[in-house]
Parts: sequence; C-alpha cells; structure tokens
Amino acid sequence: MSLTAAASGLVVFLLSVSVVQGLDGWGVTYSSTEICAVKGSTVEISCSYTYPSTWEGSVNTVKKTFWFKQKDGEPVDLTTVSEYAGRVEYLCENNICTLRIRNLSESDSAEYRFRIETNQAGGTYSGSPGVTLSLTDLSVQVERKDSSRANLKCQSSCDLPDDDYVWYKNGGNTLSGTSSLQVDFNYLDSYSCALKGFEDSPSPSVCVTGRDSNTVTYTEGSICAPRGSSVDISCRYSSNDCITSKFWFSPERSHQGQNPSQPEDLSEDSQYAGRVQILETERGRSTLRISDLRDSDSAQYRFTFKTPSFEWRSDFPGTTLTVTALQVQVITETYGQPYTYAELKCHSSCSPAGVSYVWFKNNEKIRDQTRSSYKGWIQLADMISCAFEGHEKFPSPAVYAPRRLSLSRPSAEIREGSSVTLTCSSDANPAANYTWYKENRNPDLPLLSEGPQLVLSSIQSSDSGQYFCSATNELGRSRSVNSFINVKYAPKLPSVSVSPSAEIEEGSSVTLTCSSDANPAANYTWYKRNRNTQLSYFSEGQQLSFSSIQSSDSGRYFCRAENKLGRSTYTNTFINVKYAPRLPSVSVSPSGEIEEGSSVTLTCSSDANPAATYTWYKKNGHADVPLLSERPQLVFRSIQSSDSGQYFCSAENSLGRSRFENTFINVKYAPKLPSVSVSPSAEIKEGSSVTLTCSSDANPAANYTWYKEDQNADFSSVNEGPRLVLSSIQSSDSGQYFCRAENLLGSTRSESISIDVKYAPKPPSVSVRPSAEIEEGSSVTLTCSSDANPAANYTWYKEDQNARLSSVKEGPRLVLSSIQSSDSGQYFCRAENKLGSKRSESISIDVKYSPKLSVTLTCSSDANPAANYTWYKEDEDSPKASGQIFTITDFRAEHSGSYSCGAQNKLGRSNSTLTLSVVAGSSTMIVNIIRTTLVVLMLISVFPLSLWMRKKNTRTHSTTGAHEPEEIELDSDPEYENDSHTAAQTEDTEEQEDMV
Repeated sequence: MSLTAAASGLVVFLLSVSVVQGLDGWGVTYSSTEICAVKGSTVEISCSYTYPSTWEGSVNTVKKTFWFKQKDGEPVDLTTVSEYAGRVEYLCENNICTLRIRNLSESDSAEYRFRIETNQAGGTYSGSPGVTLSLTDLSVQVERKDSSRANLKCQSSCDLPDDDYVWYKNGGNTLSGTSSLQVDFNYLDSYSCALKGFEDSPSPSVCVTGRDSNTVTYTEGSICAPRGSSVDISCRYSSNDCITSKFWFSPERSHQGQNPSQPEDLSEDSQYAGRVQILETERGRSTLRISDLRDSDSAQYRFTFKTPSFEWRSDFPGTTLTVTALQVQVITETYGQPYTYAELKCHSSCSPAGVSYVWFKNNEKIRDQTRSSYKGWIQLADMISCAFEGHEKFPSPAVYAPRRLSLSRPSAEIREGSSVTLTCSSDANPAANYTWYKENRNPDLPLLSEGPQLVLSSIQSSDSGQYFCSATNELGRSRSVNSFINVKYAPKLPSVSVSPSAEIEEGSSVTLTCSSDANPAANYTWYKRNRNTQLSYFSEGQQLSFSSIQSSDSGRYFCRAENKLGRSTYTNTFINVKYAPRLPSVSVSPSGEIEEGSSVTLTCSSDANPAATYTWYKKNGHADVPLLSERPQLVFRSIQSSDSGQYFCSAENSLGRSRFENTFINVKYAPKLPSVSVSPSAEIKEGSSVTLTCSSDANPAANYTWYKEDQNADFSSVNEGPRLVLSSIQSSDSGQYFCRAENLLGSTRSESISIDVKYAPKPPSVSVRPSAEIEEGSSVTLTCSSDANPAANYTWYKEDQNARLSSVKEGPRLVLSSIQSSDSGQYFCRAENKLGSKRSESISIDVKYSPKLSVTLTCSSDANPAANYTWYKEDEDSPKASGQIFTITDFRAEHSGSYSCGAQNKLGRSNSTLTLSVVAGSSTMIVNIIRTTLVVLMLISVFPLSLWMRKKNTRTHSTTGAHEPEEIELDSDPEYENDSHTAAQTEDTEEQEDMV
C-alpha cells in the first residue's frame, strides 16, 4: 500500500495493483482498482488505453473519451454531472487519461470507469471492472499514559502515513508533525488533527479528559448555495466555564477591518447588514443564517467564544460557503435551418444537494423539465435559461443564437495604403465567433479572417469589393448585410497595347492604346524619346494613332496616367517600323591595288528593317551564278588570282529585295609554277626535232628563261623566251631542263623536265671475272655491257666445235657457278633494244680440271608388259634417276650408300638393293682404273644375273618381296696410267650418262 501526494494536494491510498482489460485491440489499463482517500482532499485516478486502427474495414479514430460513475443506464460524462460541477478535471495525453476530483465528499464513494468512443458505429469500449473510490474521516484517539500526560493519535479507516499532519489545540494551530502527539493532561483542552495541505478538513475536536472541555465542531465543512437564497451554517460548542461572548466571523472580512489580527463579528459588518441572523435553537449549538446570498459571500465562516479564562482560537477551520451562479452550457448541438437541436446543461461552480431545476424558453417556464439538462429544438430567436427550483427569481443568464448583427466601417473615402478596420458585432450568448468573407461570385467563399474585426492594415485596390461577416455560436449562425469597400487609388503602372499586334510595316495604320488601373479614372499623356534621350510631348488621350506610319516614326513612346490622387510612372513601348532594304552600297578594303595573298574585304550595306540578309555572287558568264556568301562581308583572307572577276551583292528581308551593281576585282600576282610541255610528246629519237614550251599564269604577264643542268648539278642559261627548239637532237642533248617565269611581283622556276634521247646500242664490251686461269668447279662471271637507250637486252652465245652457235643465257651476266670442263669454248654476247642490236667480240673460256671416275649401274627385269625403272638412294625421298642405266660421274666418298632399283608395270612392282662404298687403296693409278673398270664391267654382267635370281625367288615366294642388298666396295684413292683403250671406252660411256 502506498500514499500519493502531499505536495501536489492529493491524498490517495492505493489498495490494489493495476489491471489490464482488453479485447480485439481494445484495452483499458487502470493504475489501481481500489483507492482510499480522505474527505475534502483531491484524488487522481489514471488509466492508459488502446484501440484498433481499423474497425470493420474502416479507419478508426477516437472521437471522445470520458470517465463515468457506474450506475444503471447509459454512461454519463462526469463533467456534465451537477454534483461534480467545478470539482472534476480530465488530464489526457498520448493515450493516458487521468480523472482528478477535488473536495471529496461521502457521495463521491463509487466505482469509476473509463470509456472510449470512436467515429465508427459500434466503436465504443468501457474498461470494466473500474476503480473503486472509498472516502474516510479523520478522528483523534486519546491514550492516557499517566495522570499528567496523554498520547493523541490521528487515525482513519485508511492506513495513513505517520508524518505530514497538522494539530489544533483549542482552535489554534499548534504544530506540524506526525500522526501522534503527546500533550499535558488538562481537562479544559480539546484537540483536532488534519492532513497537511488539507487543513480545511480537520477531524472533530476531542477533549483529552473525555469530559466537557473547550470545543467547537462544525456541522459541515463546506456548503454550496445558489445566489439570492438563504443558507444556515451551524456548529456545536462547549466549555466548562461561563461563556462571556460568542460570534461568527469570516477570516477574509477580518483582514479588511481596522484590526486584521482580531476577528470581526459579522452581525456588525455593513456588507451583511440586514442579511445576517444568529440562531440559538438549543444549548451549545449556534447557527449563522445569511439571506439574499451574493457572490461576495463566498468565504469561510468560523465561530469563536470567550470565557473569563479562555478564548477559542481563530485558526481552526470552519465552514466554507460557495455561492453559485447558474449558467447554461451547450453540451452538444446539431445545426439546422432555422432550428438547432441542442443539449443544454444548467451548470454552477457547485451543486447543492437534492435540488431540482426549472427551465425557461423566452421567459416562459418549460413544463416537466426538472433535471439539470435539457434537450430540444431551438430556433434562432429563442432564449433559454434555468434556475434552481424555489429560486426562480435568480435564473441563469439566457443563451441564444447571435442576433442584431451589424457591420461598421469607416465613413470617409478609403484610399489605397490606408488602414481600414471593419467591425462585426452581435448580441449572443454564448459569445459569438466571427468570420469574414468577400463576395467573389463563387458559391464557396474563402474564409478571410476570424475575429470581430477585419483589419486591412495597408488596403490595396484589389481589396475593393463586397464584404460581410458571420456570427456563430453553439445555438446558431447569423450573417450581416454586404458592405461595399471602394478603394480609391492613384493610377497603377500603365500598360500599352499596339494595334495591330503583328509586325508593323511602313505605310500601315497603327494605334497605341494606354490603359491604367485607377480610381477615379485616369487622364493620359503621350511622349516620345528623341535622339538626345530626352522626352518630348507628343499627344494627349488614351490612344495615339498613325494613319500611314513611316520608318521615321520608329522609336520609344511613353505614356503617363494621372488622376487627383497622383500620377503613374512612365510606361514605354518601342515602335519598330519594318521596311524593305534600300539600294545597297559596296566598299572594298583595301582600296589600292590588290596583290595575291593579301586580305581583301568586300562589304555590302543597306538600310532595312528588319536587318537585311546579304548574299554575294560572282559573274561567271552564265545565267545561274553560284552563291558565294550569306553575310554582309565577303572576306578573302588570302586572295588568289582565281578570285579576279565581277562581284555583286543582294540585300533582302521579309519585305523585299535590292541589288547592287557589279564591282570588278583585279588581283595582281607573281608567276605561278610554270608548266613545261615537250613537242612531240612521243619518244624522242636521236636526230629528230624537239620543242620545249614554258607557260605560267601571271598578272602582269611573265618573261621566260631556259636552263639545263650539267653533271655537277650546275645549270646554265640555254635560251630566252617561252620556247626552246632542238632542231636535230643528239644523245648529248639528253638531260634536265627547266624554265623560269618572272614579272614585277616575283619569279618562279618550273619543275625540271628530263629529255631522254633514245638510240640503238653501241658495240658491247665483255669482261671475265676472275681474269686468271679458270679451274673446274670455280665460279666464273662473264659480263656484257653496251651504251644504249633504252637499255639493251643481252643474250649469250657459245660456239661448238663445228662453229655452230647455241644460246646459253639471257641477261648482261653469264654466271657459271661451278664451271665444268664441258663449259670450255668460245663465248660472245649480243646487245639489243628496239632501235637496233650489236654483237661483241668472241672470248675463249679454257677450263682446267683433274682426271675423273664414273660408275654405271644397270637394272633389268623380266616383265610383260615391259617394266619401268626408277633409282633411289637410301635416306633420300626423291628418285635419283629413271631408266635401266644409272651413271654416277666423278664418283666420290659422299656417293657411298645403299641404292635400290624398282621395276614396275601395271601388274606389279619388284625392288633390288645394293650398297656402294669407297675404300682406301695404294695401287697405282692405271691398276685402279683397270680394276675399277673391271668392277664396273662385272657389275654390268652380274647385275642381270642377280636380277634374274631375285625374280626367281620372287616368283617362288612373292611378287612384291624384298631382297637383301648386295655390297660392292670401290677404292677411294685410285692411281692413274695412260691407257688409250680405257680412255676411249670411258668417253663412250660418258655419252650415255645421266648427270648427278
């Protein structure tokens, strides 16, 4: 269990923990379900709540939340219940809502619940069970400790804390302390206690001895009474001594007396004169009756008495009187025309218990309406009020819709820039809210302002118009009549329009119109800016007209608008009169003689509007001349001779075209690169006549000089004039010729031209290299040369023993890279071109060589049809020879190896292999020659036998079988002797050899 609040004025005792209630997203969570509080204190009951964002498929938003006291019937918002009037407050934020109840009384004990209402049908939820509030009274318990001391305890049915208490002794404020107090045992003293912060709700006074002592106990701590009624405020008092004086007073009134520290008897207070009675209906009971209650009577009232030895102190709280004045509150309303359905509440700052109400409409009592609320249809002219039953003479102020609506405005002329205030007023209760509108011919008018006044602090011309205001309260709405606001203002910046709005052509009719927004209407003046930028008066009137406008009328025109409130600034427009181009003029820069390569500019100009576009042309003798340029200037940055000629320009715009006569451009220039021609152009033959002609483009015309280059690249003048004639040309005239063209501006030479005189070959000369003795196997070159043009073609010939000639080779050189003895003989060459031929002298070639050895292999095979023979050497892909006989001349060691013979016809193939090897020997030359010859002869004779044997074996085994190779050894170093028979036989053999 815990206590909430002393400092905040709350005395709350939480008796149980919080509880969460919820279903389908709805939920209310109370901070506690049971609360105990002291009468006269303030309590706060809190909860948090949740609700679904959508309900039955629609967006769900909270429309209203409130607390209610659980009773039979529909939940009623506590703020509309009369007994809670002025005492209930809601503190709600972020889905947390707190109920605060002040000045708790016994009737406030109840169960309180929180309710949510949303914008959806059926979207309501109440947290149940709610929070139970219990109220308790303070009392003082006396515990006697001994004959002189007593212990006092301030207690209640709630479990109160031990600190923050106030104790009263004999009506005086004794001290602050805990719930316990030790006092002297005095039979005259009485004590009372209260919670600090709630001193107006003390416990009843208690005598320490239990017998009669000095005490004052008020019947009620607070009383609420309507204004104009009477109220009785009572108390009980006692004393063991004789009371000498007693009276009622108010602390608030005592502070206004001459001696604020002393209470003042109300019966002597002028404010209460004739309205106060003191009634003593029984011993020890005093009643203060105040009649015709006023608002100023709301105060605390206390009772005091005196005995010869005692005075009841004035600090002890008495009874608080609240004089209430009724007001009608509008709880809900639904606007209609001309009725409004409303729920009204007769409200006061406090509600006397057990009272009934009377309702009035237009000062007539409404029957059967005794509750604090009233529901019904109310017309705009109806006035509704309420009163406590029995106090009908003191009704509440009437409530009614706004009426007698008026709109006031300044009566003087309204000028732009001034401050204008429109005021809307009406008679209405509750007070009306005002809204301002301006007519704009639309059914939905925009809201201008809210409040009783519409202030246009710096009114503008655009603010002119019909204005009205609307007064609205909870019971209806009323609209004022329109008020026209006519803002006077100086002319605004004028605008100028030109008719026609299209392009203005010279000779057409043109009207300028000046218009300005002004109130009152403006007068207009026209000006034109002259060449010195000053304005000169031109005309008056709103329009300025030109019946046949000319180009000279082009310019900037200004108009000014003026009325009695001022004049506008100038507004201008530019009148641009369009016309066709005038006759163009052409200028040439520079104006002197024009030399090639210089920069020349031809400028075409014409007065035109819009500006003319220019085109340049050059005459070419044809009807259709090509366009050169589309700019006002024709620029030759480096003028050439080809640019000479007749030029003209054309100026054109959308309104017409004009052309300038021709301008001749004569470009002077140095000779161009000369060109040289040769006649005849065909091939030049020695003895013919040849003419060379030089020509060059030049202005002025060029002079010509001919030159010929010699072998040292020096040149000498040959002739002057454009032609050089060689009447009988010789081969010595061949060479490089050029000409030079020259005038006052410079000179240039032609490209060299080659004169190539053609002639037949001269007698050839022959050279042999090397010039020493020629040995077999060496390389020998024979060279033939002859002077000829065109160059000669060469052919080499060799004479045989019978003086027959045979062509050996063509070309200037005859190369015998490995000369043989057979190459010995007489050689000569012939030089020939298309113009003739010449033969050289014969030259003898004598080849020196050493003796030679030859080997002949013969292959034969029995075949039908006859076989074809092919010879191969081992490790070589290509055949060595074909035919039955294979001769190797000049046999050497590198010829050693395996040789095979292949015999083949269409029916099959047979192979035979033998091996030749060269071996060293020491016999003389003649013996080796004979041996070699014999070996060769044996090979020739034995080989057919060998082939026959192989063939036989082949027939026995296979027609394509292979044979083991035979091996023949030859002496690699034979010695020779002179043997004529052998030599002759050798020569016969050589005639049949195949060369390897």
